[in-house]
Amino acid sequence: MVFFRELKAADAGTYRCGVNVSHYTEIFTELQLNVKHDSKYPNRVTEYAPFGEEFSITCQIPEEHQVHFCKEDDNHICQNISSSKVTQMSRSSERNEERVFTVSISNVSVRDAGVYWCGAETRDTYLIFISLTTKIQLNLITKVGVSRVSGYSGGGLMIKCEHPQYKTKPKYICKESDGCSERKSPGVQDEWRENGDVSLYDDTRAGVLMVFFRELKAADAGTYRCGVNVSHYTEIFTELQLNVKHDATFVTKSVHLGGEVNISCKISKGYEVYFCKEDDDHICQNISSSKVTQMNGSSERNEERVFTVSISNVSVRDAGVYWCGAETRDTYLTFISLTTKIQLNIIMALAVRHEGESAEIICPYDSIYKSKPKSLCKGTCSTRDRNTLSETVREEKETKTDRLTLNDNVTASVFTGTITGLTAEDAGKYWCAVTLERDLGYLYTHLMVIMNKELNLTKYEGDDVSIQCKHHDEDQKSFCKAHEASMCVKDGDSLETIRDDRFSFSDEASTGVFTVNITDLREEDSGIYWCGAPVIMKVSLEVRKSLYIIILVIMCLILLLAGGLSLLLLNQRCKKTQVSGSSAQGNTRDCDEVVSSAYYDTIPDSENTSLNPSAQKPISLNTVYDTAHLPTNPSDGDFYTLAEQPQKMTCM
Repeated sequence: MVFFRELKAADAGTYRCGVNVSHYTEIFTELQLNVKHDSKYPNRVTEYAPFGEEFSITCQIPEEHQVHFCKEDDNHICQNISSSKVTQMSRSSERNEERVFTVSISNVSVRDAGVYWCGAETRDTYLIFISLTTKIQLNLITKVGVSRVSGYSGGGLMIKCEHPQYKTKPKYICKESDGCSERKSPGVQDEWRENGDVSLYDDTRAGVLMVFFRELKAADAGTYRCGVNVSHYTEIFTELQLNVKHDATFVTKSVHLGGEVNISCKISKGYEVYFCKEDDDHICQNISSSKVTQMNGSSERNEERVFTVSISNVSVRDAGVYWCGAETRDTYLTFISLTTKIQLNIIMALAVRHEGESAEIICPYDSIYKSKPKSLCKGTCSTRDRNTLSETVREEKETKTDRLTLNDNVTASVFTGTITGLTAEDAGKYWCAVTLERDLGYLYTHLMVIMNKELNLTKYEGDDVSIQCKHHDEDQKSFCKAHEASMCVKDGDSLETIRDDRFSFSDEASTGVFTVNITDLREEDSGIYWCGAPVIMKVSLEVRKSLYIIILVIMCLILLLAGGLSLLLLNQRCKKTQVSGSSAQGNTRDCDEVVSSAYYDTIPDSENTSLNPSAQKPISLNTVYDTAHLPTNPSDGDFYTLAEQPQKMTCM
């Protein structure tokens, strides 16, 4: 018996199969071997049979040949079927040229696992040929449990398959809907590796296979096997039934460097909360920040609890993507369904400059990225959509363009971009990014460029005014009243936060201009406004008193001046009359009455009422009459003390 374990094209040719009859005599049969090239053969199939159940193997052979079915032994020699459990070997005609044979094995055990061959047997006068065309690898699988888990579309899912008794054995996960033909395994131990849309980690210390679905899709739903290869042909697995629900929740939070941030999420009752932060490989295992000051939960509804995580003294290391979810433990599996994604961005100090000046964008980074390339991006930093201002820089290398200088100081772990000759187009949001291939850009600052051109407006109370402002992004409009432009980023009174119905705006997105309308102006509306985003224009608005009030005041002043002039003329006339000496006392009394009458006639009605002109007293022209000491309601017979400064009169 001669067994070619694996035929090759070079094996084709003429052979002698003989016997040495004596020292000098040989008898042989000539064998002419032809090795065909048929894509259909040999056919290799891997089948899985549950322990203790029945299993069937099928193969096709040409019609004129006998079927041969065998199983390889430990030396890979296929001689016969070692299992005594073959219950039947039946055949059926499929085509004119071929027949289909089916072999059934009942009550499958560990001994039945292995490699089987199916082929055609040909008998000749002196030779029997068995051509093995179909290889069937039969793996014995044992299901130890069934678990059910729910994930959320767009969210993450961590599965921990526990095999403590097989710590160093190779582990895998596969989907049953495709017959487990595509088995995802780490390939290496104790290291995260990507395999398609999942990442895997074989923890040999604990005997745990960790499978992380980075972004669940509806197509991921189905039944999985999470197993371990105990031997070449023996496997143990846990069945996992995955259900994918509606979309996960996505939240973006921004916090100033050194500040404090609270992150909240909802978890259904009966589950443990799981809070983690993604690493550079987008694997969410645990909280990398040591600054979590508290994690507490409160009941909001009967079905859910609200958990809040507080991070104080935020640093650049805390920036990134966090996940909050529910952890479920089963006999052999642990599920962590990540339902809420929180992207934490760090806001650097605002840079406010005028057109033509220079600006520095300062980007501190974690020291672990010293050797990584860095980029300064305007608008966004992403592998999918990025607008990098210049080449990335490494270590102490300095990159320069016409107006931009990029420098990476690895000693201080600070990356700086300097822009000279600022223009309106330079204004906007700038992101500091490291390792762009991993989308690590969660640090940003605003560069506000103030236009040299200012708008000065003068209006009167009750008027309306319209102010046109430029914007580069429809979602970024700013109209702020403040002494400094730096107060108008997030914390300033933007148009949306001015609680006054007199303020409104209209937008013309195609022109990049939005108009602010203010009706019924008031004097308190006067001040300095900053208009536009991210290019800022200074608007000085002065609201004066109404023109009608001004005219009325002027008319009153004219009347008062006219009355005072008349009183002065009468005073001079009376003096001349006294000097002439004709009827001195009578004339003096007459003049006093005339002057008194003129005095009261020039006082407004409100003041006449308070002085009670019906009880007027004569006023001597030789002394000053101090009206401040007049009683509120003088009556007949009252006498007053007169000041001793002649030739002067005081009018209230």
